[in-house]
Amino acid sequence: MTFDLEYNSKRSKLIIPEYGRHIQKLVNHCIALEDKEERNTMAKAIIDVMGNLQPHLRDVPDFKHKLWDQLHIMADFELDVDSPYETPSKEELQEAPDRLPYPKSASKYRFYGTNIQTMIDVALTWEEGEMKEALVFTIANHMKKCFLNWNKDTVDDNVIFNHLYELSDGRIDIRDIEEDLADSKSLLRKRSSQGQHKSHSKGKGSTNKYRKK
Repeated sequence: MTFDLEYNSKRSKLIIPEYGRHIQKLVNHCIALEDKEERNTMAKAIIDVMGNLQPHLRDVPDFKHKLWDQLHIMADFELDVDSPYETPSKEELQEAPDRLPYPKSASKYRFYGTNIQTMIDVALTWEEGEMKEALVFTIANHMKKCFLNWNKDTVDDNVIFNHLYELSDGRIDIRDIEEDLADSKSLLRKRSSQGQHKSHSKGKGSTNKYRKK
């Protein structure tokens, strides 16, 4: 007795592996049907089976549309049926997506985060006066705190002022200011106290210990 074994290495590559080879064979059989009414009936049956195999798609808006698109993709866009949705094109699927621009803060001074840049942009829209000066000084203090959270125990205020000048494209210049920012030890103490507060809030049985580096 001989067996006609079919090895995966000899099989054609699955277009959408999530549905398995049986669904792909059904799609191929549907393409081969000569009668269009039979193809329509079988295509709808395949869509129902695909929906049962991927129940999480039911939470996706217009999931039926997604299933029909996947059916045409598995058919290599050769399935001639009356789809309730517009048939996607092969060129559209193979088209390269648009390149996403990197955030402005991603290339330099990542330790400040994107919120700092947002705060600076807002400050630039304010009119000159005491309110804007207070906001700029608050931003500088927050930048110093972010810098210390990065990996330093201390930082010179001039470094923060220079970074603020650079991040604002030279529109905020407090490099000659006589007032000092918050003391580094004070900011580090606040960071430590906030960490201890979070550890105590986890539960009464928490025994986490913090050791200052």
